[in-house]
Amino acid sequence: MSDLYVSWAKYHQNIEQLAIKIAQSGWKCDRIVCLAKGGLRVGDILCRIFDKPLAILSCGSYHNKTRGKLVFSEHLSMTESSLKGKILLVDDLVDSGKSLKEAVVWLNQRYGTEITEIKTAVIWYKGCSIIAPDYCTDYLPDNPWIHQPFEKYEQLTIQDLSNSSLD
Repeated sequence: MSDLYVSWAKYHQNIEQLAIKIAQSGWKCDRIVCLAKGGLRVGDILCRIFDKPLAILSCGSYHNKTRGKLVFSEHLSMTESSLKGKILLVDDLVDSGKSLKEAVVWLNQRYGTEITEIKTAVIWYKGCSIIAPDYCTDYLPDNPWIHQPFEKYEQLTIQDLSNSSLD
């Protein structure tokens, strides 16, 4: 398993390619839900491109490259009064697939009577995933660790940042 290093330019290009794939499929969503943290940037850009409301579902299971217990927020963060219609659920990647699969369950349990369809979209789809997204830009059968351009902030402290800005 090799590592994949992604620049900001490539990251944004991948999101744009994802938008094109979704549009070319002919499927249209009513709302976009992103999984935070990784899907925040993807969801933000897609909701702007498609001009659709964005809702945020916080979840997490990774800490220092180690997968732990999957935890979801209790509620969605959204400006709409409800989540209804066709939903595009987005994240940056699907690794084990557990987050994406459980997010679909979470949405159906809470909004199932108002949701007519859920489709999923990610930039990177790893071969080890238990779920295949409906849309992706890159299939990675060898399951590399992906170094995204914002990764440096996970190791950076405010003290480090303050010291570097003084130089």
